[in-house]
Amino acid sequence: MDENKIMEGVRLLLEGLGEDPKREGLLETPQRIARMYGEIFAGMTQSAAQPLAKTFHTQHTDMVLEKDIPFYSTCEHHLLPFYGKAHIAYIPDGRVVGLSKLARTVEIFARRLQLQERMTAQTADAVMEYLQPKGVMVMVEAEHMCMTMRGIKKPGSRTLTYAARGVFEENDKLQDRFFQMVSSR
Repeated sequence: MDENKIMEGVRLLLEGLGEDPKREGLLETPQRIARMYGEIFAGMTQSAAQPLAKTFHTQHTDMVLEKDIPFYSTCEHHLLPFYGKAHIAYIPDGRVVGLSKLARTVEIFARRLQLQERMTAQTADAVMEYLQPKGVMVMVEAEHMCMTMRGIKKPGSRTLTYAARGVFEENDKLQDRFFQMVSSR
């Protein structure tokens, strides 16, 4: 990331809003925003290959589900946050991955300028590519600030997306079991 360009952009934005970037409360805002963007967009320079590389041999061949993985992302259309939970299930084919690695994978894709639909697909594709299970299913449910604080202004509305790969694609029973497991508390 080019922090200097980010800082200049923030100064221009403040001026465009009619603010004085030299006002006491705004003096360090461009630097704060540049540092913050380095953190919230860290996934732009990361690959899911790293967290999904460490696997363990297993005889287990039934569904593994990690659910309610919280995430925060930024909508590429309005540069506003969207946040929620991701759920990932896969059917091992001789290898499993540490459960924290699934959460790290979600985090990598969430920490980019993003569309929820793309993030869902990227997560499923990464698990298929690097873990090579028999199949994977990912569901993401999120609230989008572009829907709640501007435009239609409908707080509490949630968007659900899902992606099915491998054996999940054509197997309604597996999909139903996934949805039942996700909805159970």
